[in-house]
Order: sequence, then C-alpha cells, then structure tokens
Amino acid sequence: MHSVLSNLNSRMTVFDTPKRVAYSFFEWFGELGVFCARLLRSAVAPPYEGRELLRQMDEVGTKSLPLVAAAGAATGAVIALQTHASLARFGATSLIPAVIFHSLLEESGPIITGLMVAGRVGAAIGAELGSMKVTEQIDAMEASAVDPFKYLVATRVVACVLMMPLLTLSADLCGVLTGWLMTSLTDPVSLTLFVDSGLRHADFNDFLPPTFKTLVFGLIIGVIACFQGMRTRGGATGVGKAATGSVVLSSLFLVVADVLLVKIILALFP
Repeated sequence: MHSVLSNLNSRMTVFDTPKRVAYSFFEWFGELGVFCARLLRSAVAPPYEGRELLRQMDEVGTKSLPLVAAAGAATGAVIALQTHASLARFGATSLIPAVIFHSLLEESGPIITGLMVAGRVGAAIGAELGSMKVTEQIDAMEASAVDPFKYLVATRVVACVLMMPLLTLSADLCGVLTGWLMTSLTDPVSLTLFVDSGLRHADFNDFLPPTFKTLVFGLIIGVIACFQGMRTRGGATGVGKAATGSVVLSSLFLVVADVLLVKIILALFP
C-alpha cells in the first residue's frame, strides 16, 4: 500500500511540474508588468535625479566604449575578409565597401553592440542592485523617504536608452575603419574612396532606423537588469543568479526584439 501511494505521489508531482512552470512563467511577466508601471510613474514625476543620471551615463557609455569599439572593429575586419573571399570569385570586389557599410550599419553593428552592452552593463546592474537588495540598502532608502525606483532604476534605464545609439555609432565607425584596413591589404584604396563607394547607393533610411532601434535595445537591457536585481533573494547565491539572469534574459529578449524590429523597419522603410 505504501509503494502504491508513493508511486501516485510521484506521478502527481510529474503532472504538476508543467503547471508550476506555466504559473512561474506568467507570474514573472506579471511582476515585470507591475515593475514597469512603477518605473514609468517614478521616471516621469519630478524631482529628477540629474546628477545620478550623468553618473550612470558615464558607467554605461564611457566605460563600455572600449569593449564595444573592439567588438565593432573585429566585426568589420571579419566582414571585410569574408566578403573579399566571396566576391573575388565573381570579380565583384568593387562592391566590398557597400557590403561592409550595409552589413555593419543595418544589422551587425546594432546587434553586436546590444549583446556586448547586455553582457557588461546587464551583469553589473543586476549584481549591484541585487547586492543592495540582499543587504537591505534599498529598504533603508525607502525608510529614509527616498524612492529607489527614481534614484536607482529610472536613472539606469534612461542611461541605457540614451547611450545605446552612441555606442552603436562608435562600433560602426570602428568596423568601417578596420574593414577599410583589411580591404587595403589586398586592394589598396583611399579611405575617401572607400567611404564614397560604400555610401553611393545608400540614404538615411538605410541607416537611421537600425541605429535608433537600439533605443529599444537599451530599454530592454535596463529594464530586465534592474528587474532581476530588485527581486533578488537568497544572499550571495541570489546575487549571482540575478547577474546571470540579467545577461541571459536581456540577450534573449534583445534577439527577439531585433527580429520584430527588422520586420517593422522593412515594412515602414522598404
């Protein structure tokens, strides 16, 4: 009889697992919705934390610039080498500058920048806010009549949103320069001619929408990282999980958002 009850309990546990997963899934999104509503309310209501915003812009923008520039430069070099190897078979090496410009400015630059910032800034924000949460510093701020959403969350989210297009342009610039250098190693060409060839068949509609879509990337990174940090539980282990979750989830949502935004941009700017 005891074995029968044990088997029944084990089967119930197996059947309950999908329900628990579904419940946790919808619970997480519900908490995220409440978090975003509180964030929006705190962000638009005065007074504004201008000094903290500038500090966060420096943390997100200036300190991420070397990593983003290196990633953009590597991407430009790889695109130039691969493009030259492919187009040389068809005698179309004159199209290399255009391919590099379009590849970098339309897709590679924005997505590489978003993933780099998600890795560096997302982990930093998640770990910082998570540490403050488990050490009850955020509770102390609330007890001192300081709104943690205004001071901690809103400033970080706005900084991510504002800095992403600038970081993307930096990555694009470094990618174009290294693309020109790699191209010049095999087919010497001046930088002026390279840029002119790359932009000859392009207009602002080709480059502005992909650059400004990184505003959405910055919003995703800031919101997810702050959300994971503010809901941290369980001491040092919880802080580690918050940092990891910030990177993984922000990168996942960023890729999904990129697919949707590309579809929207192609529909609005054919």
